[in-house]
Amino acid sequence: MRTFKFRWLGLLGTIGIVLILLTGCGKSNSSSNSKGPLICATSGTLYPSSFHNEKGNKLTGFDVEIVRAVAKKMGRKVEFKEMNVDGQLTAVKTGKADIAANDFSVSPAREKQFALSTPYKHSFNSLIVRQKDDSGIHSWADIKGKRAAGEAGTSYQRLAKQLGAKPVNYDNVSNDIYMKDVKNGKTDLIMNDYYLQKLALAAVPNNGLKILSNMYFKTNEDGKGTGIIMKKGNTKLQKQINKALAELKSDGTLRKLSEKYYHTDVSKQPKVHISKTFTIK
Repeated sequence: MRTFKFRWLGLLGTIGIVLILLTGCGKSNSSSNSKGPLICATSGTLYPSSFHNEKGNKLTGFDVEIVRAVAKKMGRKVEFKEMNVDGQLTAVKTGKADIAANDFSVSPAREKQFALSTPYKHSFNSLIVRQKDDSGIHSWADIKGKRAAGEAGTSYQRLAKQLGAKPVNYDNVSNDIYMKDVKNGKTDLIMNDYYLQKLALAAVPNNGLKILSNMYFKTNEDGKGTGIIMKKGNTKLQKQINKALAELKSDGTLRKLSEKYYHTDVSKQPKVHISKTFTIK
């Protein structure tokens, strides 16, 4: 509990005044108390960004460990609240969480709604399909009429619908559920970050799936990379987090965490051929 010290007010320092001061001090919360716990909204189901490990079921992941490292630099503890993507964004907007970290892009559209940190991850996007027949997808036109698996409200599902696919939405489920349904023909494709998809496939042996290497893509909502989301106008917290991220990049922590969770340095821009860049409407 935070300790407060008061100066005596002489003869005017009545017990009533002291009680008022004590009552006021007891109302501090995570948003106003810069030394209180940093409340972070995340999914806990997105491997390797935010997930529970098999040993001890501890919440970990690239984004989770970056938030822990940022909080340590700031001299604060961190508490995680697990929820779906829409819930995370709402929690930040309403002040129930100070930040959200779940592979969120630093995009112009998102900058209109939130304060964002400097990017700490750079990537591109890909499609997972069935290995035996590519789910019948050999060009972007082939996506029309296919069933696209994802989470409601994400840019990937909006793009899939824009391309004529039928979105099949899931509520904060783990990667193996998505992949099982594509393999069994319940759905046909998954659009998501390339590094996330590559690791998800590697984590599930004999999954019967593949990434289409000729259809890597980017969107206008990918922005500058992945960052931490904060409430719009919270410039104080934004500056503190950006300062911490700069220190983590300088001391090599970002690179080490990248290599641990992605087996490559995602703190740098990747060199890859992009088939198409989409504007999501």
